[in-house]
Amino acid sequence: MKNKNQIGALLLFLLFWIGNVTAQESPKIIEIIQAGGSTQDQFSFPGANILLKKEGVRVHLFHEGALIKSDISYFYHKKNFFRANGDVVFMQGDTLKMTCQQIEYNGNTKLAKAWGKVVLERPDMNLFTDTLYIDREKSEAFYNSLGTIIDEQRKLTSIRGTYFMNEKKYRFISSVKIDDPEYELRSQRLDYFTDNDRAFFYGKTTIVGEDYDIYCEKGAYDTKLQKGNFQKNAIILYDNKEIKGDSLYFENEKDYAAATNNVSIVDTLNKSIINGHYGEIFKAKDSAIITRRAVAINIIDQDSLYIHADTLLATGPQEEKILRGYYDVRIFKSDIRGKSDSIHLNQNTGLIKMLKLPLTRKEIQIFTESQKSARNPVLWFGKNQMSGDEIFLTSNMETRKLDSLKIIGNSWVIEKDSISGTGFNQIKGGLLDGVFQDGKLHEIYVSKNTQVIYYMYSDEDNELIGIDNTTCSRLKMITENNQIEDITFFVSPDGNLFPDKDLPINDRKLEGFVWRSKERPKIIEDLFSVEDNQFQPKETKESITPEAFKKFEPQ
Repeated sequence: MKNKNQIGALLLFLLFWIGNVTAQESPKIIEIIQAGGSTQDQFSFPGANILLKKEGVRVHLFHEGALIKSDISYFYHKKNFFRANGDVVFMQGDTLKMTCQQIEYNGNTKLAKAWGKVVLERPDMNLFTDTLYIDREKSEAFYNSLGTIIDEQRKLTSIRGTYFMNEKKYRFISSVKIDDPEYELRSQRLDYFTDNDRAFFYGKTTIVGEDYDIYCEKGAYDTKLQKGNFQKNAIILYDNKEIKGDSLYFENEKDYAAATNNVSIVDTLNKSIINGHYGEIFKAKDSAIITRRAVAINIIDQDSLYIHADTLLATGPQEEKILRGYYDVRIFKSDIRGKSDSIHLNQNTGLIKMLKLPLTRKEIQIFTESQKSARNPVLWFGKNQMSGDEIFLTSNMETRKLDSLKIIGNSWVIEKDSISGTGFNQIKGGLLDGVFQDGKLHEIYVSKNTQVIYYMYSDEDNELIGIDNTTCSRLKMITENNQIEDITFFVSPDGNLFPDKDLPINDRKLEGFVWRSKERPKIIEDLFSVEDNQFQPKETKESITPEAFKKFEPQ
């Protein structure tokens, strides 16, 4: 057991240590550095030492690195508190200077309240407000009435704001507005970092530039370089286009915008839409590119024409806009379906070109005629399958209805015989010209080495009369409801009408015949391949920190 002297010594040591800790943690007393004079008025200001300016000597108070200058100060020594007014200057090292008409400061809590024409000065910008609260312990300053920040180029205003001194960050809340000579930004809440001129906003935000408008509810923006990333209901109005997506990127200096996931680019002048999961806009080049489940929607004959391709590219000024699609092109309209390797749509003239990739030398040598035909562009008008080396569709731009059809090289028209269910009506030639009537294919002219196989039936009882196998230089075909109704031969047709039993099965198909019904899109979802449907967009990350901002800049 310890003796009494040892216990007493231990108690004295603990009391001494506790006393030292208490002394170390107690707040420092506000110091009076200078004053022109002092007085007291216990009736009006009980417990206050009134420090006055006299003969040019102003009142200087000091507390933990902060120097406060004023014309008069009411200093309450026991409360470690003062109230000062008259051209007040609050200085903290070389980083913070504030001027105001009046200030209250508590040395115990290190809290200050300044009011009356408050100006917080920094090397890069100044804050103006009526009332400002400062928490020196947290190195924060905030206002809850209108505040204005002005730097060399822009002015920022908000109803409420907080300045985080250590982070060199402002947080503005309610009616936030940035006025820049080149744009105007409005937001519900905005975090602004002064050392890199970057703003991070939350809530409804708009940025209106000279030739662009941006809307989003979350995003980041370089206020100096006018570039940023935008998320949550983000929209960019740019180059007469409306761009939407889960995540948008914009860079004004490069005339560039990009979109990721659930992308939509609406061309309001040409009444067209392009959707996909990744898109880029190059304003200086008058071009836009969309990939990943890309599909364009154009209005023809008061109906939507859907065009899918692995890659869609829109180029040219508004009056000469051209849409190109590359690889696995598929088109869908209520009365037309199609497929090709590439497509070219002139939105000014209404001309659509459906083209194929050239066959390699080896393919030319080893492919059968049917295999070659299977690589050609193809259209389906109702039950009619039409194909050839090149297909051209033209619309009347005044009525916005289909006007004409031309198929050049290896032109085919194939229709499955609806009565027998096994035979096929076939027309093959070197050139096909089609004429539309009220947007419907009505007349078809086929020329150059024309060959025909046609199933003929009686009008009374639909009995098969025979199978017509004819060659001629040119023919005319009339269609109704996208079905062959009548065929007229020109220039010395040569052929025979064979009874069903007399025409061998192998002779009932012309050379190069291929029935491609399995390729025909039946619904809009058929526009997309298996690979398209397996594509899963990556989750869009949120840019909520300065470090995350660069992650969204295209490399």
